[in-house]
Amino acid sequence: MVVKGLLGRGGKDKAVDYEDAKALARDKDAKVREALAARQDIKPEILYFLAEDPAPAVRRVLAINPATPRPADLILARDGDEDVRATLAQKIATLVPGLTPESRDKVNQITCEILEVLARDQATRVRRFLSEALKEVANAPPSVIRRLANDADLVVSTPVLRYSPVLTDEDLLDIIAHSAVPGVLRAISRRNGIRAPVVDAVVAADDEQAMALLLANPSAQIREVTLDRIVDRAADMESWHAPLAKRPGLPVNAARKIARFVARDLLQLLVDRKDLHPDAIAAVQSVVEKRIAEEETEGKVADDTEQDTQSGREGATRLHQEGKLGEAGLMQAMSSGDREFVVAGVALLAGLKPLVVEKAISTQSAKGVLSMAWKAGLSARFAEQLQLRVAKIRPKDALRPRGGESYPLSQKDMEWQIDFFRDLAKR
Repeated sequence: MVVKGLLGRGGKDKAVDYEDAKALARDKDAKVREALAARQDIKPEILYFLAEDPAPAVRRVLAINPATPRPADLILARDGDEDVRATLAQKIATLVPGLTPESRDKVNQITCEILEVLARDQATRVRRFLSEALKEVANAPPSVIRRLANDADLVVSTPVLRYSPVLTDEDLLDIIAHSAVPGVLRAISRRNGIRAPVVDAVVAADDEQAMALLLANPSAQIREVTLDRIVDRAADMESWHAPLAKRPGLPVNAARKIARFVARDLLQLLVDRKDLHPDAIAAVQSVVEKRIAEEETEGKVADDTEQDTQSGREGATRLHQEGKLGEAGLMQAMSSGDREFVVAGVALLAGLKPLVVEKAISTQSAKGVLSMAWKAGLSARFAEQLQLRVAKIRPKDALRPRGGESYPLSQKDMEWQIDFFRDLAKR
């Protein structure tokens, strides 16, 4: 009963003198030592002594206690019990806003050392707690934040990558250049006020999801020349369409290009936008009118194609003989999955045997497939879709139109490809 009367939490209960506290710190009952570890009116050396208590429950309580001296916290940072370290990570991070870079006192130095130890902890949970607690702290130690940002576990790195004001552009560029962890680019793309050099690095890394998040981030500083490059690649990247159509401050050229390929609902969104420059609005309306006219024409050709694609090669041959075989019909056949019609149609327009075109497609040669479309007199946009949809070439390996319209290979290179696949078809 005497012990129970002596032990209370905080300073509201009966004070414990130094000699009694020393005795209680060695008490056989762990509950007694746990209650002592929770008090904030105990001499620091008593709390320091409890940092090596054999009972994990005592050390966990000590890790929570704001009165625990920093040297004791440093011991707890290396504790064998994960719960002790996780609890300490949450507590110690709350002390960081009170630190100042100018301070060189021992407490400050030990606190920074504790953070370094916790940032290297083997348990993901401990590092994650620390990252979450420090993610928006402006004066967190840069070395700790950089370590967390480079963590191999995304649940640890994401909070600081997305929010930390401590990370500089140089830090972010270094992370982009060297990190192989999937998802890092996506976290960076969502940062508030991400600046142009970092934006350019994300774009160069060619991560489709990261790009979609970047485009949807209104605070991202995307330069006009960078946006143009993105738009030139965006036709077959459906996840980019909506954020592009909603992107604030769209330049005239970008708005015109976007209007050429987005779906009708997004096209209407572009038309209805009130924040665009009058020249951009006029450019979008002009493209809309042209698309409507083209779709009506293609619809007539598509009706003929729909009747003929069932017979594959025969249908392509008949349309070619009637002078009706063209890009619109081939695109329709491609969309409906009529591979035979597309292969035969490209071969007929190119003046090649179907086996030559088939060889380029079946070997998934980006250069070969693109060259077949060029030989057939089809657009570079069609050549891109032929690679992606029929040859099933991965988007990152496909050869895309230069400047949105031109073939990316020289005529000499494409003629070489055609000769190569002609010879291959003879074997």
